[in-house]
Amino acid sequence: MNIQSRCKRWEIALGLGLLAAVLAGAFLEQTGRALSDDLLRLHVVANSDSESDQALKLLVRAEVLDCVTPLLSGVRSKGEAEAVLTEHLSEIEDRARAILRARDCGCPVSAGLARYDFPTKTYDGFALPAGTYDALRIEIGGGEGRNWWCVVFPPLCMASGETVSLTARDGGLTEGEIGLITEDSETQGFTFKCLEGGGGVKTFFGW
Repeated sequence: MNIQSRCKRWEIALGLGLLAAVLAGAFLEQTGRALSDDLLRLHVVANSDSESDQALKLLVRAEVLDCVTPLLSGVRSKGEAEAVLTEHLSEIEDRARAILRARDCGCPVSAGLARYDFPTKTYDGFALPAGTYDALRIEIGGGEGRNWWCVVFPPLCMASGETVSLTARDGGLTEGEIGLITEDSETQGFTFKCLEGGGGVKTFFGW
């Protein structure tokens, strides 16, 4: 085989590799966008970073989960979950406020649904890339303390290990989305960097 033929084969191989990488990057970008549209997260913000306020944040978190878990039982879509929670925002606030008052804390509590920016977050059995997600936000007092994040639909807050995939599938997530959040940590780290770089396919290549 002459040099010209070998070069031609290398050009073809390089072109095919480039095409495959472009398609992979586009798939990752599309899956990442779909994931942020299909999840409803929980965001509990403490009054401050003091030890007592952080402890109260965890108590409020537990009470909110106790409140919303039965409300969302049987819910099959994110839209339905949002509608149910919107209808019960006052109840969620009241229960969180009662927990604070029982601990002699008079901080106000607000509950609302909106879109917020989230950092990359690793949980038991899955991880989520940084991005903008719809969330139920519970803000305690001035809301200047560290946050607690989870996912209320699908109810991944209550899932771990092997149950994550089943819970996510029951909540309507695609196999691609499930694969993205549950893949091994080394691969996932590279994937998230591609998604979080702000350039989608271009970031995939470092362009």
